[in-house]
Amino acid sequence: MYRRTKYDLKQELNLIKEANLYKDERIILSDQKARIEVSYPAGSTPKEVLNFCSNNYLGLASHPKIKKAAIDTIEKYGFGLASVRFICGTQDLHKELEEKIANFYQTDDAILYSSCFDANGGLFECIIGQDDVIITDGLNHASIIDGIRLCKARRLIYEHSDMKSLEQKLVLAREGFDIWDHTGLAQGPHPAKNIIIATDGVFSMDGDIAKVKEIVELGQRFDAMVMVDDSHATGFFGKTGRGAIEYNGVLGEVDIITSTLGKAMGGASGGFTAARKEIVEMLRQRSRPYLFSNTLAPAIVGASIAAFDLLEGSNDLREKLMENTKYFRENMKSLGFDIIDSVHPIVPVLFRKFDDDAQRAQSMAKALYDEGIYAIGFSFPVVPKGQARIRVQISAAHSKEDIDTCLEAFKKVGKKLKVI
Repeated sequence: MYRRTKYDLKQELNLIKEANLYKDERIILSDQKARIEVSYPAGSTPKEVLNFCSNNYLGLASHPKIKKAAIDTIEKYGFGLASVRFICGTQDLHKELEEKIANFYQTDDAILYSSCFDANGGLFECIIGQDDVIITDGLNHASIIDGIRLCKARRLIYEHSDMKSLEQKLVLAREGFDIWDHTGLAQGPHPAKNIIIATDGVFSMDGDIAKVKEIVELGQRFDAMVMVDDSHATGFFGKTGRGAIEYNGVLGEVDIITSTLGKAMGGASGGFTAARKEIVEMLRQRSRPYLFSNTLAPAIVGASIAAFDLLEGSNDLREKLMENTKYFRENMKSLGFDIIDSVHPIVPVLFRKFDDDAQRAQSMAKALYDEGIYAIGFSFPVVPKGQARIRVQISAAHSKEDIDTCLEAFKKVGKKLKVI
């Protein structure tokens, strides 16, 4: 009967609310852009606010060329395919986009998914097994964690971006460590047959960049593959927008790249894995999210092709984004806010010197909203205890005036709440 479960769920929901961790949905009544119309709380009178919490890094979500490409694709290819890829769901468009992605990241091949979450979820169990080891960064995204859980390989976790810790785990994997059978008995040291090092390219809560070059060098030294989730870098980070991999100078040297089409590349949905030829071939044969999920909608594919073409034709949006990011970061530091040093457009504003950090982050986010700035407060369990923050995200769609307005609001609210 549901009554027992209903009672348990209500109790748990009450605990979440009491801890100030309940997530209210903000209702957006406009397209995704620098200025959006929001109803918050849901049902309240709509209000225009400056949007500083979107992954729409390049402003492509409402770009006229992207919208036109989606509309034109629907007219020619229809709304959806009502099928999976290997039955009757592969159009020439899908192959064109996969080739474009592979060329973009200088890999052998690429495969499309409904999301990067699915790409990560369908990766590991296809290419490694119980004789193998995955070594994963301690702050990797939930989708990498879930994908690892689905495979039978053993897991080792290295301290976040700590290359000494990673090296120690690689030594352990190569020398072998105890494994346990179903009876709970140790079976003795078991060296890894294959090793994958898995990391985010950019860590979404801190905006810090993985040391991909050093990771690749360690991978070569210990004969380990390297996997990078480049979701918060594809299209805008690095000299030509080829992500954290290009930024670190190892384009063409990473074995497996997963990423999304749902952030900088138009902001809709869709993900991909770009990798060595045999890895992609195996994913087409055995990756469950690929085999058992509907084909990526033609409109998303057509718009994504247009997004890649747009980036190949001009570097203007990426350059504007980087200028906006530098300007905002420098001014927030000058105002006295505690931000994590980086060059990425994710700018976490921290409250780690306050005992009531979680409450202060929520109060500041609400006060900023009242000032017309839309930014969200994050606290435990989304981030570690004592690390509550407001995560500001800069876009190429923001004008200098937009950023100045945001800075002035932070200054006013920060002083009012005694943050600065």
